[in-house]
Amino acid sequence: MRKYKQVKRKEVIFSTDEWKLIEERAAAVLMKTGEFIRHIALTGHVTYYNMSEVGEVMKALRIIGANINQIAKKANETHNIYAEDVEKLRKENESLCHTLNQFLSALPSIAA
Repeated sequence: MRKYKQVKRKEVIFSTDEWKLIEERAAAVLMKTGEFIRHIALTGHVTYYNMSEVGEVMKALRIIGANINQIAKKANETHNIYAEDVEKLRKENESLCHTLNQFLSALPSIAA
């Protein structure tokens, strides 16, 4: 029995100008050309989000991660977790989801 998944290969020939355009579009969305061509062929589009301004979101993630670690440490030490800790995590998770949704909806995207 074969260890690897079965694949199909197909050679596609592009003109020099077409290949240059494919390379430019792949570079614009930070993808390798083969990955770009496969993704376009399967989905019909590539959406790229410029994530250079994620500082606020990362700060929120670090704070929530620190809180989760503190609660986990307390739970491991006492073998108990309090309802108020779980509620605090739930509220922070809701807040984070809201922040991420706002952030992602405001991001300009590049459609290739």
